[in-house]
Amino acid sequence: MSTKLRLTILSFLQFFIWGSWLITIGAYWFQTKEWSGAQFGAIFSTMGIASIFMPSLMGIVADKWVNAEKLYGLLHILGGAVLLTIPLVDDPGMFFWVILLNMIFYMPTLALSIAVSYSVLKREGFDVVKDYPPIRVWGTVGFVVAMWTVSLLGFETSANQFYVAAAAAILLGLYSFTLPKCPPTAAGTPSRSLVDVLGLKSFALLRDTKMLTFFLFAMLLGAALQLTNAYGDTFLHDVSESVKPINIESWSQLLSQLASQPLDTLSGLAAKYPAIIMSISQISETLFILAIPFFLRRFGIKQVMFFSMVAWVLRFGLFAFGNLESGLWMIILSCIVYGMAFDFFNISGSLFVETQTAPSIRASAQGLFMMMTNGFGAVLGSLVSGVVIEQYFTLSDGVTKDWHGIWLAFAGYALAIAVLFVILFKHKHTPQEVQNAEHTEPVPSVEQA
Repeated sequence: MSTKLRLTILSFLQFFIWGSWLITIGAYWFQTKEWSGAQFGAIFSTMGIASIFMPSLMGIVADKWVNAEKLYGLLHILGGAVLLTIPLVDDPGMFFWVILLNMIFYMPTLALSIAVSYSVLKREGFDVVKDYPPIRVWGTVGFVVAMWTVSLLGFETSANQFYVAAAAAILLGLYSFTLPKCPPTAAGTPSRSLVDVLGLKSFALLRDTKMLTFFLFAMLLGAALQLTNAYGDTFLHDVSESVKPINIESWSQLLSQLASQPLDTLSGLAAKYPAIIMSISQISETLFILAIPFFLRRFGIKQVMFFSMVAWVLRFGLFAFGNLESGLWMIILSCIVYGMAFDFFNISGSLFVETQTAPSIRASAQGLFMMMTNGFGAVLGSLVSGVVIEQYFTLSDGVTKDWHGIWLAFAGYALAIAVLFVILFKHKHTPQEVQNAEHTEPVPSVEQA
């Protein structure tokens, strides 16, 4: 088996694990368990909490003591074991701690998968800038395939989604031990200070007003990402209750119904397989990545980041007015817009950090960017949104939610960020900046894919 194929399998399974439950856990929480929204917000904060410290700590272990591929495999096996226990949990408080433990094992594997892939590719003479992106894109494919698998098997509201994720995690963990060896690169070297190994020197950047403003907006946009991850699928499940799911026994029957009743058929399919509708977001993400170079050259980094914020307004606003009947096109368009919302800030943001920081702290500055978006931003978005939904957008029965109001509130939040960004973020676009950005390798994002 070729090296590229082996790393492609790694990337596919890495995000298949996450895609098996990340988007559909809300449906399990609200539709099956009927637990509260405030407590659910805490669930999505777990990935943020784990992202703040675990990637750095496991990076130190891989640099100094343990082969990266072995540490990577062990973390996935432990994470898979935790996933197997989730269906046994009947208390929302305990559910939080179990998910947090799973995230502690999973989040560092996102960075380790990149480290292993880079190490293997470089050792065998490949160009990581040219050869890694086609491998990484299979991670997004894995995320989408996982969503389709869980949806088509009818596991969106079932605990079986965690068994699917656990099986993939344990399989990847065992597979990792067959990969080429990636020994510690800093074994035997003098230990640096805790400030150095955790990349905390990059916090000195916050003394600069422009960088402080940028990182604050990165945190606020990270919160927006958690809103769509946490509530998108459960929203579709709720609005699908008024639509009759369609039962298709053959492709010919599907084509016949599409020809005779296209709107009803599409609405019925959306009601039966909400996660498949949500997967359009990930498909869109892969396409918008290709458009980034054009937008950077034409508009510059600041405007591209602004376009991302406008896209978040559209993402939430279209959800507010969409439904699975006459408004299905709004939901589909919202999923398409997501690609711009996610990619344009994540990629252009990493390029901004790359071009605005000194080489000596560039790596830790990228770590700070990820910490603000996937760490502090994720915690902020998860906890605050859960409380707000529970207090202001949950009806007296304690279960039914005012989704129109929820998405409008989220759209207002994104609009406020966009307006403040234009006013407060002082950055002048220059052609040289974009030229430098085009010759810089973007740091892979730690997203839902």
